[in-house]
Amino acid sequence: MKTKDSRHGPRSRELAVPGSRPAPAKRFTSGALESAARTISSCGGVALLIALSLAISTHAQNPPEDLSKLSVEDLMNVEVTSVSKKEQKVSQTAAAIFVITQEDIRRSGANNIPDLLRMVPGVNVAQINSNVWAISIRGFDGEFSNKLLVMVDGRSVYLPSFSGVFWDVLDVPLEDIARIEVIRGPGGTTWGANAVDGLINIITKNASESRGALIVAGGGNLNQGFGTAQYGGTLGQSTDYRVFAKYFNQDHQPNTAGSDGGDGWHTLRGGFRGDSKLSANDELMIQGDLYSARVGSLNSFVNSFASPVPQLSFVSVNATGGDIQTDWLHRFSERSDTNLQVSYDTYARNDVLREDRHTWSVDFQHHFAWGSRQDVVWGVGYRYSSSQTNGTPFISLDPANLNPQLFSSFIQDEISLIPDRLFLTVGTKLEHNYYTGFGLMPTARMSWNLDEHQMVWAAISRALRTPSSLDASEQIDTTGFLEPNGMPAIVRTVGNPNFQDETLIAYEAGYRSQLSTRFSLDIATYYNSYNQLQTEEPGAPFLETAPAPSHLVLPVVAENLMHGETDGVEISAKWKIAPRWTITPACAFERIHLRLAPTSLDTTSVAAGEGDSPHHWARLDSHVNLPGNFSWDASANFVDRLTAIGVPAYTRLDTQLAWQHHEHFSISLVGQNLENDRHLEFVNSVGTGLETEVKRSGYVKLTWRF
Repeated sequence: MKTKDSRHGPRSRELAVPGSRPAPAKRFTSGALESAARTISSCGGVALLIALSLAISTHAQNPPEDLSKLSVEDLMNVEVTSVSKKEQKVSQTAAAIFVITQEDIRRSGANNIPDLLRMVPGVNVAQINSNVWAISIRGFDGEFSNKLLVMVDGRSVYLPSFSGVFWDVLDVPLEDIARIEVIRGPGGTTWGANAVDGLINIITKNASESRGALIVAGGGNLNQGFGTAQYGGTLGQSTDYRVFAKYFNQDHQPNTAGSDGGDGWHTLRGGFRGDSKLSANDELMIQGDLYSARVGSLNSFVNSFASPVPQLSFVSVNATGGDIQTDWLHRFSERSDTNLQVSYDTYARNDVLREDRHTWSVDFQHHFAWGSRQDVVWGVGYRYSSSQTNGTPFISLDPANLNPQLFSSFIQDEISLIPDRLFLTVGTKLEHNYYTGFGLMPTARMSWNLDEHQMVWAAISRALRTPSSLDASEQIDTTGFLEPNGMPAIVRTVGNPNFQDETLIAYEAGYRSQLSTRFSLDIATYYNSYNQLQTEEPGAPFLETAPAPSHLVLPVVAENLMHGETDGVEISAKWKIAPRWTITPACAFERIHLRLAPTSLDTTSVAAGEGDSPHHWARLDSHVNLPGNFSWDASANFVDRLTAIGVPAYTRLDTQLAWQHHEHFSISLVGQNLENDRHLEFVNSVGTGLETEVKRSGYVKLTWRF
């Protein structure tokens, strides 16, 4: 009996397009000789990068004033808000957090958010095709990674239909990002369900930091043309604003056979932000944007019950949407403040589900100091989401239209057990969702400042992944064949209205240190225990007479019959070797062990969950300031093989040579994926588009501020 390839069992509830193709033949072996060759190749790339940096650094000079402003000590004291919904220094947070600063963004050479996330240890980034990515934290990677919560300025962009993110339309202008805070590990106590293995919060700049005009333009062989036009100014004495428009056109990449992958795409986006100081105690922010995109893809479809064998077809998806968000901050005193966030976002995509969704959210929080040793944050939230789907005869939701509500409340208390030395943070979040009702997500975190330059921390947390619309109500004909008697047979993935929350108990510990004014070190370890993970269970076959012709249906039903553990370590450092040269080495290691319940008949989810993410990962970034206001940035990124889907290990080499003319003009020459002409990063046998290979590319970028 032929059944659906359910790689997404324990991790992401990926959208399976109607039809799937046979699993691709493994074109690579994993013998000792090839493994050694891969290791030598990756280590050689890192060694070459270090050698070149050493050769150049002896002739470097101090950078212009606008480059590399932050010292290692400054970076350790960057204030973040995503851990506890209040400002904390990185050096004092009891969580595995990595901050991508505006300087990191500028010097990365990246032109999208997924490529920026490649620098974070513990974050798995794989480009599926030109416009689709698989991004997760601490395993369970896939196009829709359902255990990762992503936000923009605290507003969730997690999709309740798909359990993931449309990365193709998460296209914030990189010049407007103040920082990206990446938390590896549960964040459910403050942010709620689906922040299971981590969360990403993209925080944009205050409008006062964007005064004047900005023009960005460039192009290359893959990024054929891109540009941003922006202007920021003031209204009266208390309001700053900025408006922008952004466009890019990206060429297709080759499929595994070397021909056109059909994944070219282009996007136009416009937006604004305003920040006002209403009074001595009140600040108001309002921002919004609109976008329109046309996204190409090659998909596999079942298009007839009479002939159910899947057919490959080029498709073009129209994606439109927008959002508006306002935040009102009121300070009662230095010891007490409140924040009210109200947002609305909408999108429409004519892809497989043909969905039109509108979401309204309200979140209120109150932060106050209680006595001399306690710091409390509490809040309540409400979300209403209205979804309409049209579907096709081969993919639909039942019911097609749904209007779920989400109610939430949380409280968190940081207690100073020993002033300035030992802190205990306890808290919990209570949510009520449409599918499973109430869910509780408590945490306890402790941090100990050994001295003013070293701290250790530990945490235990519970997190939940709640069902998506697909988990509960999908009807997807994934593949088919003809029986010996000529009767069509269809494999149908069926949603389960009784699908339960996936649960996690996470144990974490870490050490963070500024060993000198030039060197910092961050180590995080974890042990995660998962329960009620998703499996795909065969149901009883039945005969269906409509639509004609009569056909046999082989159902595959979503259940919660898997459990397991993951453990790992993540290490990153920043070393300012010389006043003009900084390197940032990082590495991560993870093991995943999954097991089925005795009643499960699933044959694919264990292997998929254990082998769809790399077990080893390493990266080295080098930043050198050269004479004449030049700078050279380079990175080497090693990613281990993905055993479940036959993707070999690879090393990605990127580089950027930039020239800065004072503070107003710069030109950059960027090369990406220089190690190989092209390489495979993920096999998407189920999802919104089939994979292509990431090819070697380069582009020129001009930035003008006036």
